[in-house]
Amino acid sequence: MRLELQVGLGAGELRSLQGWLRADPVVRRSVVVGVRGGVPGPGDMGTALDVLELVTGNGWSAASFVLAVAAWRQSRPQRPRVEIRRGETVIVLVEGSEEEIARAVRALEAVGGGGGGAR
Repeated sequence: MRLELQVGLGAGELRSLQGWLRADPVVRRSVVVGVRGGVPGPGDMGTALDVLELVTGNGWSAASFVLAVAAWRQSRPQRPRVEIRRGETVIVLVEGSEEEIARAVRALEAVGGGGGGAR
């Protein structure tokens, strides 16, 4: 499964999230993480917001992944908005509440065809 993440506070925060996910042993075992630059819009200088691309493999756990992203958000001085895309499905983490995290896990498990957690 391929996912894309965007972070509301820019490329620096996105790279911080990339490092966080690579350091998480559970996520690191089942997800390959990379950053790609966006395409500049008309009149823009440089690239648009970078996108964190993730490719999941065997052992993928939507719950572990979402909890790692939520923990990273909690560690930031300004808790950025995180957008997770899987095809047409868009999941946005803004509050970090238990309900929001549970909805995100359910949505990722639904588009991923499972994912190692209860629904």
